[in-house]
Amino acid sequence: MTTAELVRLLKKNGCYFIDKGTRHDFMKSPITGREFMIGRHGSQEVATGTLHKILKAAGVSLK
Repeated sequence: MTTAELVRLLKKNGCYFIDKGTRHDFMKSPITGREFMIGRHGSQEVATGTLHKILKAAGVSLK
């Protein structure tokens, strides 16, 4: 899954941007109330471990 696809999935599930860092964007999940970082690499694939960590923090599943 690319970063752009991940961001679309997160937004579809209610997550929203809260801040921009120097190399990452910060998002917040209304499901878990947690904040998490997303790298700005739109067309690059997200590493499997990173993807699972972000999805867990957001309370979103791929299923």
